[in-house]
Amino acid sequence: MPHFTSSDGLQIYYTDEGTGLPILCLAGLTRTTEDFEYVTPHLSQHRLIKMDYRGRGQSDFDPDWKNYALPVECRDVTELLDHLGLEKVAILGASRGGLNAMGLAMGAKQRLLGVALNDVGPVIDPKGIEFIKDYIGRNPAAKTYEDAAAAMARAFPEFRNMPEGRWLNEARKHYTQDAEGLHITYDPHLRDAVLAAGEQMMPDLWPFFDAMADLPLALVWGLNSNLLSVETVAEMQKRRPDMILARVPDRGHIPFLDEAESVAALTQWTEAMT
Repeated sequence: MPHFTSSDGLQIYYTDEGTGLPILCLAGLTRTTEDFEYVTPHLSQHRLIKMDYRGRGQSDFDPDWKNYALPVECRDVTELLDHLGLEKVAILGASRGGLNAMGLAMGAKQRLLGVALNDVGPVIDPKGIEFIKDYIGRNPAAKTYEDAAAAMARAFPEFRNMPEGRWLNEARKHYTQDAEGLHITYDPHLRDAVLAAGEQMMPDLWPFFDAMADLPLALVWGLNSNLLSVETVAEMQKRRPDMILARVPDRGHIPFLDEAESVAALTQWTEAMT
């Protein structure tokens, strides 16, 4: 399993498959490389690079939870690119991955070929933040994958017309199981980092969005999202009339990226860079 060593000594897990346009897939807050399982077949003609942030999945947990922060994660990204000898990549960022993409556009735009955002923008709806705070850092009450799948279906009614077995597959991706039950696949101290960040004033992220000017840009938007509002999407379109937009029905935060609307937008996005 490939890892590289970060500048502060952590082993960071990544995968690197295929040839062609290099696309770095950055997952959501508590997610891992598994987040991109469904979209991978639709991007198979490109070079797909996926990374587990520090404290998630197969990467080392950080002894200092204060390092679970966007600037540190962006630093890890640039160090991965250096490790791979890549001058530039396109970034497909889901939720927090999109925030990291905007951060890189502000601080290291010369490393970017383009950005695709999965259900995230410069304004985070407070409803979504409160929902995340309710569960982050805690093992589920469910003791089996089947029970967890049923609980997910109840917790996310905004997702409809789901593929057969999708919630069960999601449960298997996001939890490990042993005799005691199910366990999260990330450092529980990520909760401390999120709660601490919530006590600070949210910076204005619109300049970070504007920093992506002249880069091919796509947005996949779950029409039932509790994190990305109609108003924010409208402002994003106003600032970037050329932004490729996928409106994905029957999906909340975040779309799985294998929906027809998502695939069409990502195909158009990649074609803009090839």
